[in-house]
Amino acid sequence: MSRQIARFALAAALIALVPGLALAQAPVVKSQMVEKKVTIVGIDHTARLVTFKDAEGNEDTVQAGPGVARFNELKVGDTVTFKYYESLVFQLQPSGAPAAPTTGEVGLTGGGGKTPGATISQQIKTTVTVVSVDQKASAITVKTEDGRVVTRKVQEKKHLEKVKAGDKIEITYTQALLASVDPVK
Repeated sequence: MSRQIARFALAAALIALVPGLALAQAPVVKSQMVEKKVTIVGIDHTARLVTFKDAEGNEDTVQAGPGVARFNELKVGDTVTFKYYESLVFQLQPSGAPAAPTTGEVGLTGGGGKTPGATISQQIKTTVTVVSVDQKASAITVKTEDGRVVTRKVQEKKHLEKVKAGDKIEITYTQALLASVDPVK
């Protein structure tokens, strides 16, 4: 896992942390899914490039790496559905609780259906330590495992009522991109 991915995920998690602290000991889950359908309008088999066009007429070309095992089955006119899923889970841990080590894995799973498809996923788990809580300013300051100190404004003051310096907040950040192909008929 690259440090850049971990830092991005941590930043995203800390930004999303703001509304979720009210539930103290219960995990807080926030998730969203976005779906987009595109049509293949060009394929360069030598360079392994695929050009997609969306319903608004926007085009984008991407390179299919060697992990795309069924690349040769793609055809101009095929519709590809991309589903992007993202979730954040926060759980407040009491002072003195040991911090779970940061973990992160990226996985690529090929589809097993009649048409090409795949899932690329990544999950990062990390723990931050609460440095301070400013009830008047409705802000929280946390320290990451690599020593960075981050302060974020909290939308509702009540979300900070049970949070205190020394508490640990476990953050699990998950991303997945699912691609499936509907062949041209």
